[in-house]
Order: sequence, then C-alpha cells, then structure tokens
Amino acid sequence: MKTIGFIDYYISEWHANNYPAWIQEVNEKIGEDFVVKYAWAELDKSLVDGVTTDEWCEKMGVEKCNTIQEICEKADYLLVLSPSNPEKHLGYAKEVLKYKKNTYIDKTFAPDYETAKKIFDIASENGTKFFSSSALRYATELNDVIGSQSIITLGGGGNLDEYIIHQTEMIVKVLNAKATKVRVEKQGQNQYICSVKFENGKAATMIFAPHFNFAVNVDTAEGKQSYQNVNSDFFKNLLADILRFYLTGETSFDVNQTLEVMKIRENVIKGKEKLGEWIEL
Repeated sequence: MKTIGFIDYYISEWHANNYPAWIQEVNEKIGEDFVVKYAWAELDKSLVDGVTTDEWCEKMGVEKCNTIQEICEKADYLLVLSPSNPEKHLGYAKEVLKYKKNTYIDKTFAPDYETAKKIFDIASENGTKFFSSSALRYATELNDVIGSQSIITLGGGGNLDEYIIHQTEMIVKVLNAKATKVRVEKQGQNQYICSVKFENGKAATMIFAPHFNFAVNVDTAEGKQSYQNVNSDFFKNLLADILRFYLTGETSFDVNQTLEVMKIRENVIKGKEKLGEWIEL
C-alpha cells in the first residue's frame, strides 16, 4: 500500500471530499494501491460546512495527524490542498518540501508570481520533486490543438480571482509561448474579457462569466478553426498523472509553465483595477 497524506487549511472541502474515491477509481484502472491514509488541517472546523477534521477522518477512514510534521513523516507521498486559499501554500511548502517526498500542490498554486517563485526555490534547495496544475490542463479536448496560433476560452466559477486559473492553464498549455501583456475589460457585474498577447504573434482571449461551462475555440497552426465544449473527465486525468508522478518523480509537462500561469493570473487580477489598459509582463 502506498500512502498519501492530505494537507489542507480545512479538510472538509470539495477537493478533499472527492479525491479519495477518484484515486481509488484510478487505482483500479492502472493496477495500483494508493490510498489516502493520513490528513492534517490547520483549522479544525471547515469554513464550508462546519465539519471537523475528526468527523471528516472518521467518515473517510483516514488517520488524523496532529501536526504537519507528523503527516510529512508518516505518508509516502504528500498532497497539499487548500485550493481556495493559495496564500497558505508558501507556509505549507516551507515545511512539506523539507521531507524530500514527491509532492503535489493543488491549484491555485500561489497568490502571485513572486510567491510561486519562492516555492520553486524551496523545492530546489531541498531537492524535492513537486508539481502543480489546474485540472483543466488535463482536458483531453486540448491534446490535439497544442501549438495553435490563437485561442478563445470560456469558463465560469464563483469569482474571477479564484477560477480564472483554469482558463489560464488551458491557454498556456495550448499556445506554449511566453506571454507579453494582458488587458481586462468588464461587461455587466461579473463578466470579464481577458486578452493575452504572446510572443510569435500568438494570442488568447479568456471570457469569464459565473455560469459558463468550459469551452475552447482555436485557430490551429494549419489555419483551421476548432471549437469544443470541455466534457472530458479532467479531474480523474489529473489524479492519474499525480499517481504516475508519485511513482516516477517525473512531471508530464515543463513546470516552468506553472510560473507562466501564475504571472498571467496575477496580472489579470491587477487588470480588474485598470480596465481597458494593457499591462506589460
């Protein structure tokens, strides 16, 4: 049995509630025996539903750890959650990455580019292998359009600051180029149009509205149009890649793209205060 430790700000939240069962589904497909064995949360009571860490652990059949050090010592592999509180990731990383265990850090990786770079530096100093990604990177609809010249994405969620990470991950994967500037425009109360220019004439537009489903439209390198709704099982694809990474220590993509994602996201958020202005990256 290969044990995984969940590290969270509060443990009863959507990702932690769903990942254990999905990991078991992936196990069955790939013939592995990973199990979420341990959990530690900074807050004892969930800010979402009031469930305590003890209650969550009893329901999930998971062993509660009393300190972050305890879980880092016991688990074979570490998974840092706190998906809605990326400001917590640097503090957790300072402790977790000292243990040199293959680690996944959930989206949103960091609140800004500077913090993201600090986490990368900590991992490098400790010789620890890790990666982070939005699950939307693993939408299979993207696989055949990587390297496209331009892309338009649609996506929703509770608020732009937290959920634009998904569209940002998609455009960085597909265009595979360095962003040079961003501009944000607003329509109505909660609709945003985020334009991103890249090197080599590549461009992206991310359209955010709370109730949008994810979709992608590209101009391919051959000049063809391709539109697809994102319907693939991207979360289980992500978890399959996490388990593969735990076993091999090798990431499936250039992790420098994570820093690019963080840079774009940070400046999109800044763009909300500078509507209609281009922000140079």
